[in-house]
Amino acid sequence: MKNPCCLQRGLTLLLCLGMLAPVMADEGMWMPGNLGKSARRTMKELGMKLSPKELYHPRRPSLKDAVVSFGGFCSGVVVSDDGLVLTNHHCGFDCIAQHSTLEHDYLTTGFAARTRAEELPNPGLYVRFLVEQKDVTRRVLRAVTPGMSEEARTAAVDSVCLAIEDEVVRHDSTLVAMVDSYYGGNEYWLSTYRDYDDVRLVFAPPSAVGKFGWDRDNWAWPRHTGDFAVFRIYARPGDNMPAPYSPANVPYHPARAARVSLDGLENGEVCMTMGYPGQTGRRLSSFAIDEALRCTNAAQTDMRRAKLAIWKRQMERSDSIRLKYAVKYNESSNYYKHSIGMAEGARRTHLLEKKRAQERRLAQWLRLHPGEGISPSFMADLELAYRSRADIAHAQAYLSEAFFNGPELLQLAMGLLSFDPGAGQESVAAQLESLAEMYANLDPDIDREVFAALLKDYRSHVADGFLPDMYQVIDRRHQGDTRAFADSLYRATRITDPAVLARLAQPEDTTFNLYDDPAVSLAIDLLSKYFEISFEGQEASARIQRGERLYDQAMRRMGRLEPAYPDANATFRLSFGTVRGYSPADGVDYASRTTARGILEKARAYKDDPDFSLPDSLALLLQSPPPAPYAGRDGQLPVCLLTTNDITGGNSGSAMFNAEGEVVGLAFDGNWEGIPGDYAYDPLRQRTIGVDIRYMLFIIKEYMGAAWLADEMLAGGTSR
Repeated sequence: MKNPCCLQRGLTLLLCLGMLAPVMADEGMWMPGNLGKSARRTMKELGMKLSPKELYHPRRPSLKDAVVSFGGFCSGVVVSDDGLVLTNHHCGFDCIAQHSTLEHDYLTTGFAARTRAEELPNPGLYVRFLVEQKDVTRRVLRAVTPGMSEEARTAAVDSVCLAIEDEVVRHDSTLVAMVDSYYGGNEYWLSTYRDYDDVRLVFAPPSAVGKFGWDRDNWAWPRHTGDFAVFRIYARPGDNMPAPYSPANVPYHPARAARVSLDGLENGEVCMTMGYPGQTGRRLSSFAIDEALRCTNAAQTDMRRAKLAIWKRQMERSDSIRLKYAVKYNESSNYYKHSIGMAEGARRTHLLEKKRAQERRLAQWLRLHPGEGISPSFMADLELAYRSRADIAHAQAYLSEAFFNGPELLQLAMGLLSFDPGAGQESVAAQLESLAEMYANLDPDIDREVFAALLKDYRSHVADGFLPDMYQVIDRRHQGDTRAFADSLYRATRITDPAVLARLAQPEDTTFNLYDDPAVSLAIDLLSKYFEISFEGQEASARIQRGERLYDQAMRRMGRLEPAYPDANATFRLSFGTVRGYSPADGVDYASRTTARGILEKARAYKDDPDFSLPDSLALLLQSPPPAPYAGRDGQLPVCLLTTNDITGGNSGSAMFNAEGEVVGLAFDGNWEGIPGDYAYDPLRQRTIGVDIRYMLFIIKEYMGAAWLADEMLAGGTSR
């Protein structure tokens, strides 16, 4: 769970608009512990009634105490004094799927605990609360001396970061400490967290609600998806502290729980989000963005296309396969479509052209300001470094997607290779459980088909010099037939048999040699090839790391503004925006909200498409006027809303707050036209899509009959 700051997750650079003009009112993923004057001014001008200290305070209860990182990949919000957490259905999808069987298919029917005793535990799931953010830049950078190589600098910074983290944990073993890099390694902040590991599923709507529209509507507007789920945090009896799952644990009592409001938001009203956005690259150079589009983004598109088609075809043929592959398909298809949207959006918005124009202005400014101590020539070196590793980065991206994120046989092989039977009892049990889950979700016949397709696709996208040795076997023994090679491999391997786990856990069994298995040998060969390719680009990567840091530094100096928001790096952030529609094209205007009427319209328009199917009972319920508490001002049942909040991946499940800091919805997606926002915020077309709290409560109480749960949510959290 720890990510040392040496990973340099903050290699970034601000956009031209962000540095050369005041920050747009809606733009910014702000650190609550470091709100600048412009952010505080924006908050007030938009109508927020909470002070900065009511949003974040390291020693007194504040709204940040109601916000969680959900599992390290999503966000969530605590909405009751007994630890209820709201997040997205797609964030809890894995948990829902793990509890689903052919007899109790919660993905299809939904799940609603009738009592707390029926709430379902989820091994491996945790929620994380921020305790404090603290600037440790001076201490970290004291270890850096002039003339250091980039490798030496990284090692020195790493050492200090780890020392700071260790100090926190030694003082309080219930805390998690992480020093993260910001502004391309020009600043470092310590984030202190407390994790709770007993998190139980309380409620999940059926997928006809939580995934309504599935792939067709993903990243799209208008949207009619009830993308929410409810969990509960449990703690140790007596002291409210973290504890492993135990039936004796009791509901967690937060320092602050957020209130729920049924008043909704109208056009132009302020909306604030709080959560854990994953990663943006707005402060990166054009060279970095170009590399990401040509390599990582292209590889996700090219390598996932065939895999997803095979999975979908097989899932439609069998309910058991559907349950087995639902989570994998959901995760993979999400960023497959995102990568397509990113490429299209970058072309449509002329993203690279705008970044290059910004860099020309920067070069001119540096020539006119030699006293800044940054030579304009660093840009030429940065460009040259990216060019020198262009083929390497391309091959790495495709190799990762094709094989390390591709065939599950290879992922299983690497999991077996990393198994440590000499670890502690608890660690061994966790490793075995993870491997057992991989076996449970593997279908060798489907995986063999995927492997053959990916072998063919990888070869068509990379130069011969980046082909692993297995392609020589394919050509020599199988006359270039990738399917024949895959067939022979899956016939010969023995690791698809779960009995391997029992033998693996018995190191005294000298008759078993994991390395003799052909799938394991192939996994080792592929890892060796990846590291071989990486080594070729090592020098260029060091120059790039230094160049991006100088780029960030130069842009901040040129701007002469107060410190602007740093790129997202999976740390706690907030954003301010307003409810607002947009116009994606000439003559097309989108309203800022949708209603249940649109659900029925889509179900009729796509009556033969399972992505838009509705249970008859729900369709009948939606045809009637909603009960008064859930109706909007027009008498309709609100479903989704659009805001100008600035979010990205990881913000899924982020609470959408009104001016009073009350929950009015949950963010769950961005719009298609806003996908390039990871690299450039567009105030005209970039939007956040959220599900309205009134629709959530309607589904919970009126459709699923969990009145007790709705009542707990409406009872209110701790007052501010």
